[in-house]
Amino acid sequence: MRRAILIAVPYLWLLALFLIPFFMVFKISMSDAILAIPPYGPTMKDGFRELISQLDFENFVFLTTDDLYWKAYLSSLKIAFIATVLTLMVGYPVAYAMARAPEEWRPTLMMLVILPFWTSFLIRVYAWIGILSTNGFLNQFLMGIGVISEPLTILNTNTAVYIGIIYTYVPFMILPIYAALDRLDASLIEAAEDLGCSRFKAFWLITFPLSKNGVFAGCFLVFIPALGEFVIPSLLGGSSTLMIGKVLFEEFSSNRDWPVASAVAVVLLLILIVPIVLFQMNQQRAQEAEQ
Repeated sequence: MRRAILIAVPYLWLLALFLIPFFMVFKISMSDAILAIPPYGPTMKDGFRELISQLDFENFVFLTTDDLYWKAYLSSLKIAFIATVLTLMVGYPVAYAMARAPEEWRPTLMMLVILPFWTSFLIRVYAWIGILSTNGFLNQFLMGIGVISEPLTILNTNTAVYIGIIYTYVPFMILPIYAALDRLDASLIEAAEDLGCSRFKAFWLITFPLSKNGVFAGCFLVFIPALGEFVIPSLLGGSSTLMIGKVLFEEFSSNRDWPVASAVAVVLLLILIVPIVLFQMNQQRAQEAEQ
């Protein structure tokens, strides 16, 4: 009985917070927009038979015919992929330095990595507006030391979005890579160098391959939330940045077209299932390898 209860708890949690909301959104995606509250029909008040008879896939067909939506999906995939690669380029050296730091310094370095989480995510993103704006700190600093003669246009561009995503999600890249590097047997590197490998060659032949599970985990942990990101492109990217999270928000709030917005959300979730499944498979292989 206790085993059944322990197993039932996460399934009930999944049912209440994922499956039921998903089916509600899926039902709305098959409805029609109306001028009422809620702004879609039919509802359960119309009767079950009427509800089932009026559901269709018209909104999903509409997504394939409107350039805005598939361009937003492709743009989101592109931005999320590039941001993940850039985050890996920033996060891996930091994780490597933490793993090679003296033992007594590692807790302090770990605290510095997670320290930004002590501040509100929204406040941290707003802070970048003051840094990247035309009269912001970055332009004032670069002009003060004579690097540039006129302010750079960074805010309201994709560059600002990349900066925001890297800054926000780099701890999710650092932590799994650091965990993989911390478990690495240092004697393997010493043996490779004794056999004639240079330090750089030993890194690519031993260190990086043995840390690939951490790299995959970090990439998935960055790519999955970055794909549906809304706050960062809205505040830092402005109107010039096209991402599906912004389109989804506009459909729900401004256009009040809940059926189309729900269809956009369902398709986005289906796209996210692929990296989520790959992440789970990678985690399972890593656990099997450790056993």
